[in-house]
Amino acid sequence: QLRFVESGGGLVQPGGSLRLSCAQTEPTAEPVTIAWFRQAPGKGREGIACIDNKDDGTYFADSVKGRFTLSRDNAKNTVSLQMSNLNAEDTAVYYCAADPRPLLFRQCVLRSDEYFYWGQGTQVTVSS
Repeated sequence: QLRFVESGGGLVQPGGSLRLSCAQTEPTAEPVTIAWFRQAPGKGREGIACIDNKDDGTYFADSVKGRFTLSRDNAKNTVSLQMSNLNAEDTAVYYCAADPRPLLFRQCVLRSDEYFYWGQGTQVTVSS
């Protein structure tokens, strides 16, 4: 079965950096669009970043823009989320999600109902 698995979560101090990875369990004929969502305690699910399957274009939510970046390694079937300048509000469970369909808009979207596959999540805690 095609699955997506997150890794790289952990404890980091405010101002620090962390890299998360989303790996496919098996290759696909074409790249898939990948999005990252997070859910903090007592909060709803928040879409934060995505990379499309057309030209690897990216989109970031205002809450993380300028601090987070995305990259894709086709040989490893992995998308990485590099997080910098972390603060306490970044504490959450982070999920990757995948959409194998052709890109429908000019850029990928951060709406959870657009994604078919979801990982199990990885915990990120920002604390001193």
